[in-house]
Amino acid sequence: MSLVRGLALAAIAALPLSALATGGHDAVGCTGCHAIHTAKGEIIFAVASNKQVVNPKTKQPYSGTTALCLGCHADSKEGGQGYAPVSGHMSHPYGLASVNPKVAKVPGELLREGGRFECLGCHDPHPSNPYYKYLRVDTAKGSKMDAFCGVCHPIKADQATMREQAVLFTSMDETGNRVMPKAQSSGGAAAAPAKTPAAAEKKSKK
Repeated sequence: MSLVRGLALAAIAALPLSALATGGHDAVGCTGCHAIHTAKGEIIFAVASNKQVVNPKTKQPYSGTTALCLGCHADSKEGGQGYAPVSGHMSHPYGLASVNPKVAKVPGELLREGGRFECLGCHDPHPSNPYYKYLRVDTAKGSKMDAFCGVCHPIKADQATMREQAVLFTSMDETGNRVMPKAQSSGGAAAAPAKTPAAAEKKSKK
């Protein structure tokens, strides 16, 4: 074994397992976002809500979970920590009090309390989410973004995309339709996602 290869393997072995995680949130773990006894925001958030960055539509600071996300995902000069910063005027809209139905048909599961559309409408940030960029729909590592967009914009998507039923991933509550990565059954076919408790209850009443 060459000296360079040996040093590289030693360096990798010395890394904590979290450094080899596939997603950014995987590496920080639960306590990277949540603090059990020293919370600085709602949902026992470890980072204070960003009250500095302003919604370009309302000219007011963001609120709710969007403000929590922007605690990390905004430039430091805008009150964030500069991790993968997003910009309200250059991104898909977020932090909306309501959605114009002429623009998008957003499923209720993607809306927050009172019909708000926040960052969590598109993303489920928990490490249990196996999908690309923590999106709520499998996009085959970003190669099938149309499947994701078509959930809220079906009239704009092509027919082939809309024939494929998108399954929404959510871990926001423990009764949600959390979808695990597809597993191969003994017959070789992809196993169907487990039914949610609500779905099982409906079936038993029939």
